[in-house]
Amino acid sequence: MLYELLYPLSKYISGFNLFQYISFRSAGAAVTALLISFIVGPRIIHQLRERLIGQTIRKEGPQTHLKKAGTPTMGGLIVLLAVLVPTVLWARPNLDVILVLVATLWMGAVGYLDDYLKVVKKLPKGLIGRYKIVGQVSLGLVIGCVIYFSPSFEGIATLTTVPFFKNYEVDFGWLYIPMVIFIITAVSNAVNLTDGLDGLAIGLVAISAIAWAGISYLSGRVDFSDYLNILYLPGAGEITVFCAALLGAALGFLWFNTHPAQVFMGDTGSLALGSALGTLAIVLKKELLLPIICGVFMAETLSVIIQVWYFKRTGGKRIFKMAPIHHHFELKGWSEPQVVVRFWIIGILLALLSLLTFKVR
Repeated sequence: MLYELLYPLSKYISGFNLFQYISFRSAGAAVTALLISFIVGPRIIHQLRERLIGQTIRKEGPQTHLKKAGTPTMGGLIVLLAVLVPTVLWARPNLDVILVLVATLWMGAVGYLDDYLKVVKKLPKGLIGRYKIVGQVSLGLVIGCVIYFSPSFEGIATLTTVPFFKNYEVDFGWLYIPMVIFIITAVSNAVNLTDGLDGLAIGLVAISAIAWAGISYLSGRVDFSDYLNILYLPGAGEITVFCAALLGAALGFLWFNTHPAQVFMGDTGSLALGSALGTLAIVLKKELLLPIICGVFMAETLSVIIQVWYFKRTGGKRIFKMAPIHHHFELKGWSEPQVVVRFWIIGILLALLSLLTFKVR
């Protein structure tokens, strides 16, 4: 929006020429997201506290978490505002940006409904699981079909880049749309499962946002993509603005969510952010980088799958003390901040590894 309004004025005032640069608009989006978080965050937290919209804690979880009962939840509203508003202001709208925004809003609405049913209507399970799956699958179907049939992705719609290999892509063909559905469902659930410790999920989202920002910027430049032998994606550069807004929003929310948390983001935030990360991989044609960039999220999900499978196969035995795996380390004696920071460090290492794949080819 600001580009369309202010860049034409550059012929009269040279300073407005800055708006043509993605780097400038990305920085503007990040700062705007931070400011929105700091301005609306305390107000939303106050409203949630006034309306007694507090988190319920499972009795079977770590006993140290019982003191968190009543902490305001649905704080994902802060993140959504801080992501969406700066993106609309600073990005030049194209299909890539629209798809990521739709994914964020779509699953944000599903998550909001789940939180509303749990904490306002006091339904213990919130939104029934199969209805969440319907929301995720329908979103994946829409995004998959748009990319598959859109002229904007002609010739590359079903391709994905293979890490560590030069000029090598895999063509999913007719399996592409099911693959998109799987990714969005898997990643949105993975972030949701990871959101169990103060600052853990939102910090990892910030780290992932930095990695995707770098990838989108490189993919949207003819010179860099040619030098690195990766797919050139003409509209990908504008995704950098969204990633910068996501980074700013994550850091802004972390201000309130760091231990001891003043607010939890709930499913409103976790499902929205998960679907956003999955959609970023899809529109940037880097789906195979997801297990690296979102490696901690994937490990959390696998720990739950393995735990449930082993429990059923052995008649009640467990591999982990508790799943997701961050609870396992808590019960081993790690403090909550120790688990969070160490998982962040792993996330940073994985993000660096993902960027290294562009040179080691």
